[in-house]
Amino acid sequence: MATNLSAAAATAAAIAPPSAPTRRLSHARALWLLASILVGFLAASSAPSPLYALYRDSWGFSALTLTLVFASYAFALLGAALVFGTFSDHRGRREVVLLALVLEIASTVLFWQADSVAWLFAARIVQGLATGIATSVLSAALIDLHTERGALVNSVAPMLGMAVGALGTSALVQFAPTHTALVFELLLALFVLQTLAAVFLPETVVRRPGAWRSLRPRIAIPASSRSTLVRILPLNTALWALGGFYLSLGPTLARVITGSHAPVVGGALICALVLTSAVAIAFVRTQPPRQVLLLGTSALVLGLVITLAGVALHSNVAFFGGTVVAGVGFGSGFNGSLRSLVGTATPAERGGLMSGFFVLSYFAFSVPAIVAGLAAGTFGLHATALGFGLSVLALGLVALGLMLRRTAP
Repeated sequence: MATNLSAAAATAAAIAPPSAPTRRLSHARALWLLASILVGFLAASSAPSPLYALYRDSWGFSALTLTLVFASYAFALLGAALVFGTFSDHRGRREVVLLALVLEIASTVLFWQADSVAWLFAARIVQGLATGIATSVLSAALIDLHTERGALVNSVAPMLGMAVGALGTSALVQFAPTHTALVFELLLALFVLQTLAAVFLPETVVRRPGAWRSLRPRIAIPASSRSTLVRILPLNTALWALGGFYLSLGPTLARVITGSHAPVVGGALICALVLTSAVAIAFVRTQPPRQVLLLGTSALVLGLVITLAGVALHSNVAFFGGTVVAGVGFGSGFNGSLRSLVGTATPAERGGLMSGFFVLSYFAFSVPAIVAGLAAGTFGLHATALGFGLSVLALGLVALGLMLRRTAP
């Protein structure tokens, strides 16, 4: 009988579900892991941009179709941010991070196997859902772990990720034999490893009821944060509108201005914007947010003036030089905006605040770029770039006027 009891106990132990892991990463290691995940998501978001020309050559779709592919990603991202923005405030950060990673793995597999425009649409939609979920929960989790370092990582990681994705893909397109597949194979391996590691993330919020009710689409900006958000909104809108244009039509415009069809040219243009942004953030991170916002607005305006001159005159030096100056404005303005916001909400409201901020940011990132893509089919890319740049410049001047008025004695 004892033997039977021992056998039964062994059988029960074999079929019992594994217990949840009791070991968790330290806050310092968790911060690094979350930063790497955020870099990975943004690298994946910019990785397809240098490949669009190859896809068009292979599958023969129009510029309008390219704009619709970008639109599908942007609207999926916005929808996910609206629906899942406060979900992690109720269910916990770790669970929602894992959900986003699983969706990102699915989108990477779709890109990897893509052989038609339909696959490209599917991949971009799933990627938009994953990125929309990830941006709010990762931003909130980073600030939960460390307010100052979390805000710094939230500023730097997206810029670094977009640069790595764009330049890395461009280099693979230029030099690797399986250029359209290798980048997604590398990303797939990265996301699988990050998913395994994310199981051991520490939880930074206490679960509370209302998770399913939180899925109603809304922008949940805490009342204490609204006045600050309104003040930074003109600058933030100008920044993200410029970023959306560069990631969607920038590589094609770089070909027109430089006369070169080398894929690395488009990646270099995106890097000129986002890497300069990351460097600027490193220099301004300890300065008062109000001064950083003023610097960012001024650099954005100056950079746009130089860039527009480069577009009008077909000057490579002015075009890339202005982009570098605008990148200083992008990084400084984004860092100043985030640092102005992070202290205005409690930890329980942080997921909603970050979601609302990124919903507004990605709305500015996507809708103007979609309009520019449609206009390019009617007026041509060169004329559209000038008109778009002048519009963003006008918004930047409005933001600069408001900043100067606020800082005046």
